[in-house]
Amino acid sequence: MKPISKTAFYCCGVRMQDAQSPAPVCGDHYAKLFMNERGLQIFEAFKAEKMANANCVARARLIDDHLRRELASNPDLLVVTIGAGFDSRPFRLTGGMWLELDEPAVISYKNQRLPVADCPNRLQRIAIDFASDSLAEKLAPFSGHGSIVCVVEGVLSYLDPSASQHLVHVLRSVFPKHKLICDLMTRRFLNTYGRSMRSKISAIGATLTAVDEPERLFDTQSYRMLYMTSISRGAIELGLIRLPRFLLNVLPMLASGYAVYLFEA
Repeated sequence: MKPISKTAFYCCGVRMQDAQSPAPVCGDHYAKLFMNERGLQIFEAFKAEKMANANCVARARLIDDHLRRELASNPDLLVVTIGAGFDSRPFRLTGGMWLELDEPAVISYKNQRLPVADCPNRLQRIAIDFASDSLAEKLAPFSGHGSIVCVVEGVLSYLDPSASQHLVHVLRSVFPKHKLICDLMTRRFLNTYGRSMRSKISAIGATLTAVDEPERLFDTQSYRMLYMTSISRGAIELGLIRLPRFLLNVLPMLASGYAVYLFEA
């Protein structure tokens, strides 16, 4: 069994730190349940990455807010989270049926620390070896659900273009009609603002990747973009980054180079 990815502990550590702050933005008080000694050691190396950490919290909050809106209008919504990591939204948000997929080690550890039986919403976790198991087969039993939102958070930046295309193709094939929310980063943003973070991610055995116009991935699968929300703008407006807002007009790449997108199939 593959060990739990170090990047999962990093993202969880950021949310834990936010929850323990005087004015939490995301307020994920479950995050601390997953941060064992190994996780805390991994996160320690990233504490100085103020901008990346702020963007991570802002990204989570932006996705939280969107899902809250979707669930308010449709309490029977099926939320499918690919590469769920230590996401705790089924415990924090109200309504919906939740489906989480990740590697066996993640699912096993998550079940120990935060059991499905304790969830106030309907929740199912599915273990999948992304390298050898069929994602389409894992998702097929849920293809007939009426309303579906797929969440792909903090995943595409670690996949090469062919793997990203395969993932999107599978989701489009299994769920002909759905919405998809994800974060996308441009190559210029990564090369300009993410060099230090890329080095630290590389040091823990992962690779951050980005392409020009990453949203074109979804054009090839006939998705329609509903909106795009700047993560950096969100971080500034939420008080996570202390920068004047006018800089977003002066530095358009800062505003648009890393964003949360909502697509519809």
